[in-house]
Amino acid sequence: MTLHLHDTATRTTAPFTPVREGAVSLYVCGPTTQGAPHLGHLRTFLSFDVLVRWLERSGYEVAHIRNVTDIDDKILVKSAEAGAEWFAWSLRFEREFQDVLDRIGNRRPTYEPRATGHVPEMIELMQRLIERGHAYADGAGSVYFDVASLPTYGALTRQSLEDMQDAGEEMEPGKRDRRDFALWKAAKATEPETASWDTPFGRGRPGWHLECSAMSRKYLGETFDIHAGGLDLRFPHHENEQAQSHAAGYGFAQRWMHSGMVTVDGLKMGKSLDNFVTAADALGEHPAAAVRLALVGGHYRATIEYNTTAMREAETVWERFSATARRAAEQLEGAPIAAADLRAVELPQEFVAAMDDDLSVPEALAVIHREQAALNTLLAARGGADGAQVAEGLGRLRAMLDVLGLDPLGEQWGGEAGAAGAEHAALDALISAQLTDREAARAEKDWARADALRDALTAAGIRIEDGQGGARWTLETRD
Repeated sequence: MTLHLHDTATRTTAPFTPVREGAVSLYVCGPTTQGAPHLGHLRTFLSFDVLVRWLERSGYEVAHIRNVTDIDDKILVKSAEAGAEWFAWSLRFEREFQDVLDRIGNRRPTYEPRATGHVPEMIELMQRLIERGHAYADGAGSVYFDVASLPTYGALTRQSLEDMQDAGEEMEPGKRDRRDFALWKAAKATEPETASWDTPFGRGRPGWHLECSAMSRKYLGETFDIHAGGLDLRFPHHENEQAQSHAAGYGFAQRWMHSGMVTVDGLKMGKSLDNFVTAADALGEHPAAAVRLALVGGHYRATIEYNTTAMREAETVWERFSATARRAAEQLEGAPIAAADLRAVELPQEFVAAMDDDLSVPEALAVIHREQAALNTLLAARGGADGAQVAEGLGRLRAMLDVLGLDPLGEQWGGEAGAAGAEHAALDALISAQLTDREAARAEKDWARADALRDALTAAGIRIEDGQGGARWTLETRD
């Protein structure tokens, strides 16, 4: 099976053929740096981090562009309320985004351009649109896109122009139609002078949509493979991006991919519902690897649920993956495969088929669980496990988890694979002492005491497995 990916525009899943053989050009809408990152941001960027990892594992060279919207209405308003310079406010949260994404194992993109660094490209695009009859300047510094001039406007979201009563921005004095959207916004006396640039149309600043069309063309060309982002961006942002790029005569994105939403305790996340979860909240309460697993474990197009039960399960699964990898590595006297060499490991065909089927991570995880169970059985074999088989099993387990950004023995999670390092070591010492007492009781045929020790561990959420090499423990799922 070849790689199949879903296209939001056509609502079909079809074989993926890149514009240029052997290479993939990907543009992902990045953060607007008005405030701290939240779970929705993490879900989007992690979804397409897995896409990049799978494309590279499949042999493609990937050019991954993720922009930073470092100026817009909300940034100006919030920075003013805080008494901060808008550019300092924006940079603060840009750095916070990057720190959080590094912490959760999200690979950095090939380029990460800022909107404010691409004003010349935006001016060029506006001039082209005006010349082609698809945009107009209002004479006061603003430039608008004429949605009625493009017959295919609304194609991405399958809406007709007649149905878009209030689809555009607020009606401004210079607009010809309420549905027209701003390419460029005239400078306002109430805004800092540093937040505007001189153009042939007057002094002002970018509209939200213009930057992505200008930057995707600069870094990926007039036609590129995939445009991705969160589902909430389909309208108006992505619809408007496509309209202005097509109106300029560019092929633009050949496929659209959108990640699903995050609900918290069954409800859409929102500050008004008091269920808004920031990245800092999630990472302060749970191991970063478990947060990553919870956010990538569902299908990228599906809505995923974030709650205490889901996170407890993710923590348990992550600990089991880590424990199996550590146990195998110990038996081999160290990890036999460097992280850089994992791509040479042959992946199970069922795993490949799942990932090639529009990144079906739930099915891929089912294969990982089966491989983990098989490796555990091998490690518990009487008479000792075959070293070569253990090495092969560990290699497959790590290689599959690496595709999801979760290799327990890799550079990102090596320290966390021990369930928070020192904490795990302390817990291991306490439990090992209990297991030693239990083994002594069994040797003395004091079955009541042995059972009592095991029951106490079980009640504490510790799962005990007896094998040829002695008893081993893992954390059990607690409901």
